[in-house]
Amino acid sequence: MSSCSTIHLTLPQWDGSSRKIRFIYLVNLTSFRLTECPNKSPVVPLYLGADLFSNTDIRTENHPRHHAKFAKKGLATKINFSSAFRFHGLKVPTVSNSLWFYSVQGLFRVAFEMYSKQEQLAVLENFQDVWKLQMNDSPLKMSYSLSVQLDLTLSSCLQDTESGNEMSQPQHCRVGRESVDVYGGDTSADHDYCSFPKQSLQTEQSQLVLTTVRQKLHSLDEKLSSETQSYTELETILLLLENIDRYINGNLEEKDVTETVLALLKAKDWGCVYSSSLLSCLGRWLGQQFHAANSSISQKVEGFKVHHIERISDLPPAEELATELFPEAMQTLLLHWMGLSEESTLDKRHSEYPILLLILEFANHNLITGVAHVLYSSLICK
Repeated sequence: MSSCSTIHLTLPQWDGSSRKIRFIYLVNLTSFRLTECPNKSPVVPLYLGADLFSNTDIRTENHPRHHAKFAKKGLATKINFSSAFRFHGLKVPTVSNSLWFYSVQGLFRVAFEMYSKQEQLAVLENFQDVWKLQMNDSPLKMSYSLSVQLDLTLSSCLQDTESGNEMSQPQHCRVGRESVDVYGGDTSADHDYCSFPKQSLQTEQSQLVLTTVRQKLHSLDEKLSSETQSYTELETILLLLENIDRYINGNLEEKDVTETVLALLKAKDWGCVYSSSLLSCLGRWLGQQFHAANSSISQKVEGFKVHHIERISDLPPAEELATELFPEAMQTLLLHWMGLSEESTLDKRHSEYPILLLILEFANHNLITGVAHVLYSSLICK
């Protein structure tokens, strides 16, 4: 068994739009984890106090006093780590090697006392499920002394789900009286935890996401058991779950995605067309897809021109041209946009299709009709 003088750790973190919060999992009075293995006993997530207090009105030199105030209420704790541990990206005094952490209840208390309303909402949306899972936790002790990290070998956690993956063989490092596993490699003082084998890090990240997914499913199961949903809501939930199952099994098809997207779009009124972020996102995505098709449309248009070079002044009707040369999705969008999609508007559709064709010609930078050429030249001159 080889010995290790220093173990460099990078704490996992939650990334918000304006805040990043690093965390650990407290296992018992002397042990912690950086991943929550679903096959192990429950753990307590703890959130780094320095991250909770960043970008607040509390001056850095006053942080310890405020941490101590929350610790008296059982919402925060000072964790003294073994001197063998070093933390990447954190300046921790070697003499004490201690950091302040908060329970999820403490996180909520800090958020609602110190954060903006937008940040409070982000915390509420992203951590409410954690709070529900941990709501019966006992208050934190004032301090803990942690000497054992239990999760650096992932094979026991992933034996069922990741048995096919090749893992780097761990070597044992002794911290105090306990033995933990870390992946082999350079253990000199300047070794960066982020230089551990890429596959190992990816597996750890996958394990974190898997844990979150399982927590979310557990929370949904509790909500379905305790709350009453309408028939329409249950239909939508079932549709989403069925397509998640298809996605996991690798047999998700385009029609399945279509049904799912439409169900979500119809789930509620998404607000004013002038300020809808959903419509803006859909418009951006559609525009990108249509723009990416430009080269294939140009090829089709050029082929059409070559074929009709002798009778360019005697082209087919606008509706036939649009159908032959441009993607159906573009026509569908414009027909519904212009209110020409209903059967009762067939006559109006025939009369206004030349306008629709002009829009398609201009939007795709492929001019076909004489009217398009004349208008384009006139607009460019102006």
